Amino acid sequence: MTPPTRLGRRPGETGTRETILEVARRKFAELGYDRTTMRSVAVEAEVDSALVSHFFGSKQQLFAAAAPLPFDPESVLAELLGGPRETIGRRLAAHVLGTADTTDGRLKITGLIRAAASEEAAARVLRERVTQAMLVPLTEGLNVPQARLRAALAASQAVGLIMARDVIGLEVLAETETEILAGAVGQVLQHYLTGPLVL
Repeated sequence: MTPPTRLGRRPGETGTRETILEVARRKFAELGYDRTTMRSVAVEAEVDSALVSHFFGSKQQLFAAAAPLPFDPESVLAELLGGPRETIGRRLAAHVLGTADTTDGRLKITGLIRAAASEEAAARVLRERVTQAMLVPLTEGLNVPQARLRAALAASQAVGLIMARDVIGLEVLAETETEILAGAVGQVLQHYLTGPLVL
């Protein structure tokens, strides 16, 4: 007879915590924030629900911990500002698309976007980690007027592209080579970041 699966604390809190985060990250990406529950995460991670609460407190806190950006904003910022100003839009687009083309990157980015569409806590995480941590410093580093507006416009373009391609699943975008998409979207981003804005 196969013994029943034991739920509860596993040896090694670090490993258990990481297992919970991996499961939560996948479920948030696949189901969105509303349909993901602490209990369902606990069941799939094979731990007691109380242990999930012990580590993370609430679903909002679990989401915040499970939804780090799949890149380091400071490193990307330094790379973008260190290159030619006239190609910064294309390079930003290539970075966003290239990150979303990896399995881990797609899981994290789509999870953030799906959740942000229905939950303010998730939307706040997305704003803070994409706009505030990277795009606002980027536009300020370019020393252009209306830096925060430009950052918001760039964020709308980047997030909208990933939503259309990887969340909604528009086939023509999914089938188009990343290099072509980066070139097309990069022109728009270049204008938002460095071009004249009619105000």
